[in-house]
Amino acid sequence: MVRTPEEVRNEFKRKGISISQWAVANGFPPNLVYEILADRRNPTRGQTHRIAVQLGLKDGEIVSENELATAMNA
Repeated sequence: MVRTPEEVRNEFKRKGISISQWAVANGFPPNLVYEILADRRNPTRGQTHRIAVQLGLKDGEIVSENELATAMNA
């Protein structure tokens, strides 16, 4: 199920986790996560895509670096 940025922020509040804490724990720059949640960045590919998928803001797959060359062969 895809969530809205507001739903994601509410879940952070409900769990007592800051957006910055989550970002750092997942290896993302906090400012980039804030930009995605504020709808100032279009999470199309790369790191923004991974953030949006992990937050549940969009459907998608996360392809690891070592799978890039064969990602489209399936």
